[in-house]
Amino acid sequence: MRKLPACLLLLALACSTSGCVDRILTIKSEPAGALVSLNDLEVGRTPITRDFTWYGTYDVELRAQGFEPLRTRGKVIAPWWQWIPFDLFADILPLHFKDHQELNFTMKPIKAEAADPDVMLQHAATLKSKLQSSPLTKQPSTTRFTTRPSSRPAAHHRSTTASASQP
Repeated sequence: MRKLPACLLLLALACSTSGCVDRILTIKSEPAGALVSLNDLEVGRTPITRDFTWYGTYDVELRAQGFEPLRTRGKVIAPWWQWIPFDLFADILPLHFKDHQELNFTMKPIKAEAADPDVMLQHAATLKSKLQSSPLTKQPSTTRFTTRPSSRPAAHHRSTTASASQP
């Protein structure tokens, strides 16, 4: 009988000195110094290291001068000790766990012809001619009214405006 209170006391002490899980995410890019956005939130420039809370798939966007913008997804997968039911023990045991995840990306340089203004204007003219030659753009947008006129009298609006402007 004396062992039961001692076990309960030991269990309460273990729960009060619960463990800790540090989740750290590092994002690197080639070239370094690219502006990083995670889930449409700007977080800094690569290489960047920050804490994170949630495992899963992140929308990642990288931008750097002279390189094509990179829009992709990065998977941050939980280690086995963060799976259910093991995560309960990782959080309550008086141990310190550290999970360091890393995402690496390589950006492509902008092609010289893509940055040339003459090439851009020529491409825009080509797209414009394709749009103008489309059968959908040659038809009228509507052939008849799609909504009915309002049945409310317009005088009501005028009277409230006129009375509001008088002192």
